[in-house]
Amino acid sequence: MTTTLKKMGALVFASAVSFSLLSGNAMANGAIGDHVNNLHAHIGEYTEEVHWLESKFGSVVDAYEAKDKNLKTDVLMEYWEEVDFHSAIETQYVPIYATIWQGIYGVKMAIDNGKPVADVRVEQEKLNHALWQALGAVKLASQYQKKGLIDQVKTTEVEPTTGPEVIDDIKTRLDRVVAKYAEQLHEVATTLVHDTYLQRFEGVEGDLIAKDAALVEDLEKDFNVTLPQAISQDEGVDAVRHVVEAMQVKLDKARKLLVEAEKGRKDVF
Repeated sequence: MTTTLKKMGALVFASAVSFSLLSGNAMANGAIGDHVNNLHAHIGEYTEEVHWLESKFGSVVDAYEAKDKNLKTDVLMEYWEEVDFHSAIETQYVPIYATIWQGIYGVKMAIDNGKPVADVRVEQEKLNHALWQALGAVKLASQYQKKGLIDQVKTTEVEPTTGPEVIDDIKTRLDRVVAKYAEQLHEVATTLVHDTYLQRFEGVEGDLIAKDAALVEDLEKDFNVTLPQAISQDEGVDAVRHVVEAMQVKLDKARKLLVEAEKGRKDVF
């Protein structure tokens, strides 16, 4: 990976990640290290870890090319979960976190299915590119963090609230659905969809129905039919992400309607 490509990765994500970083509290599953709330001090370590991952992932592909009979592709996931960088990107920018998992499984499935080495190398390059994009996103997050523009990562669930902020939380959860699907955790992804609908969206349905009943009906179908079907039919990360992106466009409209509703209530009082 050239220096130019690394810089490109950071620049490409600079505009895309900024909204995500500024749109609410980061949330992580399970125990994470304190490093995620002090990213700037650990950028050097994350950079070393990305180099290490590149080397380790490359060694797996090299072993495949050498027809090593002892090769086990599950080690790809083990390498990724071993590094602190794993939780740094998961807590700061879920979409690229999902892309990394997609890349890992791209390499794994290509090897497991006996694809030509050239095809495996293509998947390896996609994975490496995703890693450097992720590092760019974490570097950007560290700058926002230093300026106090993003909140500290929380490791426990926040109780549902009402109003426009719920939509921000729903969108973050849908990004996580894509990530969990990419991790091959299909049941986890499906449960998260249902929980998000029941614990978040239903709380704002009343206000939204009064503004746009058709939009609510569309989103109800997405939560209960379209997205769960995309997961169960297992057509790939891109297919699931496409459904989520379409839902998020509708959710942006819903957020504007909730802002209007909230403003109307304040004007009355």
